Amino acid sequence: MKIKLSMVLPVVTALLLAACSQEGAEDSVAESESHQCENVTIAEMTWSSASLWANIDKVILENGFGCEVELVPGDTLAATTSMIEKGVPAIAPELWTNGVVDVLEKGVEDGKVEYVGRSLSDGGQENLWVPKYMVDQYPELATLEGVKKHAALFKNPENPGTSMMMGCPAGWNCQIANENLFRAMELADYGFELVDPGSGAGLAGSIAKAYERKEPWFGYYWAPTALLGKYEMVSVDVGAEADLEHYSTCIGKLDCESPRVISFPVANVWTVVSTEFSSGSPEVMDYLAVRSLDNALMNKLLAWMEDNQANGEIGAYEFLESYPEVWTPWVSEEVATAIKASL
Repeated sequence: MKIKLSMVLPVVTALLLAACSQEGAEDSVAESESHQCENVTIAEMTWSSASLWANIDKVILENGFGCEVELVPGDTLAATTSMIEKGVPAIAPELWTNGVVDVLEKGVEDGKVEYVGRSLSDGGQENLWVPKYMVDQYPELATLEGVKKHAALFKNPENPGTSMMMGCPAGWNCQIANENLFRAMELADYGFELVDPGSGAGLAGSIAKAYERKEPWFGYYWAPTALLGKYEMVSVDVGAEADLEHYSTCIGKLDCESPRVISFPVANVWTVVSTEFSSGSPEVMDYLAVRSLDNALMNKLLAWMEDNQANGEIGAYEFLESYPEVWTPWVSEEVATAIKASL
């Protein structure tokens, strides 16, 4: 049987065109994904944990996903507003959303930004604490009733015969909450006084001094912080759940007439991105959706940074080099290999 060349040529041509079309489509997709990873802006907030997150994301996006990344300085409100209005920064790795919830919800509603994942898996924490060495000796000190029972342990050096609860410095928002909770817990009836530490440094110094001397201490602090990475503290169970509405309408207000005992609400800490970025970067979005640290590890990393006078960039490399078991599940094996090679 003879096959005419005129019959073969159209078939061959069609096959070649189909192959070229498929290759061109693949190249177009690759170019599109590459384009979306050019000039990625990441918000580097002013506090240590946020700076650490920004630099972790920078290293991973640059070396694992081939992105071009620029860190842009900012604070919570400014970064949120700019992201909604201008799409810059593209990524806010650690956004404490409670303080900007109305602005954010409007941005989400308007399709400008979206929540991706929780950068702190257990949220930002405010609590009343006692040192672990005290709970080891008196396990009941992990509860408010136990603290009241052993009030005599927490001697107030400024006013002998009274006990001390260390509160927040004057002028801080948490000062109001501590004063109202102090009244609600009726600690004055057990001989306690609420003491003003004078400053943030004074508050941190009181914990460090007590811990190094193995002395009693009871009071307020928050996480994540380097301090709680250095000194093992136990949060006091006040015997009541958090109540965000009561906290917002009474505990956090100066004119709270009838405060109730509640736990401090956990602060929501999210990674937020502009929709302009999220719509074109599916692989990066998958990474941002799953990557998260808990307070225990973040405290430890912040303590390391403080002890070594390290900034967020150095802290990021310390994390990536020392904790591969934590971050490698966030990415594919291929991406993890590329990141490890860059280290």
